[in-house]
Amino acid sequence: MSSKILLTNLRTSASFCKTLKFPQRPWTPFIASQQSCAIHVDNPPSIPTLTTSYVHGLSSHPLQSSTVDQCLQATVERYPDREAMVFVQDGIRKTFAEFYQDVEKAAAGLLAAGLKRGDRLGMWGPNIYEWVLMQFATAKAGIILVAVNPAYQLQEVEFALRKVQCNAVVCPTKFKSQHYCDMLKQLCPEMETASPGGIKSSRLPDLHTVIVTDSQQPGSFLLKDLMQAGSSQHYQQLQDLQKKLVCDDPINIQFTSGTTGKPKGATLSHHNIVNNAYFTGMRIGYNWRKNVRICLPVPLYHCFGSVGGGVIMALYGTTVIFPSTGYDGRANLRAIEKEKCTFVYGTPTMYIDMLGQPDLAKFDLSSVRGGIAAGSPCPPEVMRKILNVMGIKEMVIGYGTTENSPVTFCGFPVDSAERKIETVGCISPHTEAKVVDPTTGEIVPLGAQGELMIRGYCVMLEYWQDEEKTRECITKDRWYKTGDIASLDQFAYCKIEGRIKDLIIRGGENIYPAEIEQFLHTHPKILEAQVVGVKDERMGEEVCACIRLKEGQECTVEEIKAYCKGKIAHYKVPRYILFVQDYPLTITGKIQKHKLRERTEKQLGL
Repeated sequence: MSSKILLTNLRTSASFCKTLKFPQRPWTPFIASQQSCAIHVDNPPSIPTLTTSYVHGLSSHPLQSSTVDQCLQATVERYPDREAMVFVQDGIRKTFAEFYQDVEKAAAGLLAAGLKRGDRLGMWGPNIYEWVLMQFATAKAGIILVAVNPAYQLQEVEFALRKVQCNAVVCPTKFKSQHYCDMLKQLCPEMETASPGGIKSSRLPDLHTVIVTDSQQPGSFLLKDLMQAGSSQHYQQLQDLQKKLVCDDPINIQFTSGTTGKPKGATLSHHNIVNNAYFTGMRIGYNWRKNVRICLPVPLYHCFGSVGGGVIMALYGTTVIFPSTGYDGRANLRAIEKEKCTFVYGTPTMYIDMLGQPDLAKFDLSSVRGGIAAGSPCPPEVMRKILNVMGIKEMVIGYGTTENSPVTFCGFPVDSAERKIETVGCISPHTEAKVVDPTTGEIVPLGAQGELMIRGYCVMLEYWQDEEKTRECITKDRWYKTGDIASLDQFAYCKIEGRIKDLIIRGGENIYPAEIEQFLHTHPKILEAQVVGVKDERMGEEVCACIRLKEGQECTVEEIKAYCKGKIAHYKVPRYILFVQDYPLTITGKIQKHKLRERTEKQLGL
């Protein structure tokens, strides 16, 4: 448009405004609000910007609109001969080209079995090659992958499969004490006489197909046979599908870990998980690092494994090393040494296990540059040991929830040790966060504690077909309530103080278990500490510490209480102290506090 025409248009607009008698006011340039809230987070923020407990993470990199398959295809074209994954225990190694060939065969096989776009396929099993294969084959075929907890027993798996109306299940015959096929036969005795793909079950009415990864079973497909079943028609169908799939399609249902009740099916889109992997990978530096080899002991059924491992692999061409089928602390150390891993993932419990190996010093961990600790709060003392004892200098903490795809805060590898120890990192790009008073919903002053809420591309679509539960945690304006008590600083770094539901109220005093746990981790004999509130007639609740000691150590209740005296407020000193061998865990290594509380009250006779 020429400047002459533009000037004429502006004059016309001005006279039009006068005709309509719009109030005239002098033009003023846009000036940002006194309360700064947006902050660039492509690099660690160096200027204290925030003035209130609201932040919007800005980035010069736009959101991605690719599907999961488009990401993988692009990486296969770039690095066809690079190792995509190594399953150490099973001796499986796949290059990107080999893996993608398998993905296409499996996707065509799923269509040949009668599955279609939008159907749900439950992947039920430990960390095996077929898990990753199904993750990408379903994505290519437009089928929604349902991540089923490999530790689920009969009632739990029935609940999960019914909840999301699973049309198909893929599983191994068994793993350790988990007899997957036997449990499915108990739920669907019709399998014994059905033809593969033709199951008609009264208890699981939507299920018609079972695919077994490692043996031929009645009424089931054997996976290797199914991968040969796709005809030219099915490959054509697959090709046509690629034009119809869009990034907003649901692609993954992740069950929340059930630490507080019945699991809910968090429904995530391509857009959710592709962007989360893209920006988390960029925060760690996978976009510029060479020869990234990630040791991944966390379960694939959890977002940390499937997004932080699988989708990051598809985006950045990283090599993912799976040390063992089921979790094994020593196997992690052996895999790091043998496979020359450069990054390692784990929950705090996993790092505690690795640090607790008596011969840790014998393992060569010199190849490891960095890693991520996530999945549950990481005590500062554990982070110090990861940095100093294991020597992983570029370690970061990642924070998020399954419902947020999962990462919303993450440290930078170059952050100071203080930031790595005291915070869960900086706001992620294209993500909003605010800390509010849980009672009023009002934003609290900067640095004050309140409930953390998240908004942005990362928020899940819904809990699968559960409008009531979705409305409970996502507000009308799309803010997700995390249920975590947090605070923000001027640089958009976040501190997590604890869970609202874990809060102990002792005689009117609010006590956050995480604070006591962090203090107890400084005791030289303590390996791990978990704190819960137990019933008390007089005080309402009392503090109970459940303590795991380091190997070979002995300790008394009096010794722990003496250690606390004068160092933490008197009302935070645990009334009860129990020495335990283990904690009730979810498969992802999260402590089930409600079960620990029940177990503790029973043990104390309360």
